[in-house]
Amino acid sequence: MKLTNSQEEYLKTIYLLEKNNQKVRVTDIACKLEITKPSVNKAINLLKDMKLIHYQTYGNITLTKQGESYAIEVIKRQDILMMFLVEVLGVDKVQAEKEAIAMKYAISEQTTKKINQYITEIMNLGNLDCSYDESNEKCRNCIKIKAKNRMKKEE
Repeated sequence: MKLTNSQEEYLKTIYLLEKNNQKVRVTDIACKLEITKPSVNKAINLLKDMKLIHYQTYGNITLTKQGESYAIEVIKRQDILMMFLVEVLGVDKVQAEKEAIAMKYAISEQTTKKINQYITEIMNLGNLDCSYDESNEKCRNCIKIKAKNRMKKEE
């Protein structure tokens, strides 16, 4: 199933709000995305019809397993692009975050995978002496720290 950019952004926002141990409601999403509640309601009902979220009117919003998978994939794409911009190209972190958000919708999944492979090879991430799991946020933070340390040693 192909989602629109805004649908992906809704899923990502719900995921991040849930991860902050927050009950997710329409108002929370509207505030986070800086849009109106009617716009959120329309999108939420579409996502519910697509079986990507669970939602009862005026109730909490939670992701289904499939919805969570999509959200994680969106976050992963953005993380990969941000790491590439900051660690490989040396782009300022604030600028890189803005550009990674825009870029994640402009490139294909295949291109994202190739960038990830490049980062893994250039930063020698295959030799981390740990059981790295790229889907684990703690591991992604660890990888950034280790990669930065390796880059500093090479300079």
